[in-house]
Amino acid sequence: MTQPSRRLVLVRHGQSEANADGLFTGRLDPALTEQGRREACAVGTILRDEGHRFEAAFTSTMTRAVTTSALALGVLGQAELVPHQDAALDERDYGDLGGLDKVTAYRRFGAERVEDWRRSYEGRPPNGESLRDTVARIVPFHLRHIQPAAMRGPTLVVGHGNALRALVMAIEGLSAGDVESLELATGAIRIYGFAQDTTIVSRRLIG
Repeated sequence: MTQPSRRLVLVRHGQSEANADGLFTGRLDPALTEQGRREACAVGTILRDEGHRFEAAFTSTMTRAVTTSALALGVLGQAELVPHQDAALDERDYGDLGGLDKVTAYRRFGAERVEDWRRSYEGRPPNGESLRDTVARIVPFHLRHIQPAAMRGPTLVVGHGNALRALVMAIEGLSAGDVESLELATGAIRIYGFAQDTTIVSRRLIG
């Protein structure tokens, strides 16, 4: 399959131990489960079979993203490509929700309030970040580093659910309402091709 040279591939990390336990993860740093490792390797297989090769890669500093990128790149045959790690790509900080399951969070803060913090653009849990805060943190890094890399050649970003929602919002020009309904499963892949002026010429979603 012929791929556009100006290309950006976004991948959500594989299932983590906290994902498997149904916890608000945020800045916790759990390892991948065995399922998560299989999901990461499956990403590598898909990208390899489609003929992807990357010239640059980025991850957060968190174990689940770093491990996913290493496993995927290994399967892809690019184990020598070491992604640039940056805290700007770390997952949204869930503050006082971090480490809680939904039942405990609902009991402590109320279900309606917790769901507003979780899904709304501006809702901010105590001592944490809103999605808007996450966007404000990630977009400058994207404009300074990720977008220029993708315009030079194929670029991979392995990240987190909310962090990638923020990136997708910037790349696609989504509204706050649009991004509130956006979901990315573990191991999901989004592939963008760009024209020379950075407009999107192709977009595919896998998973």
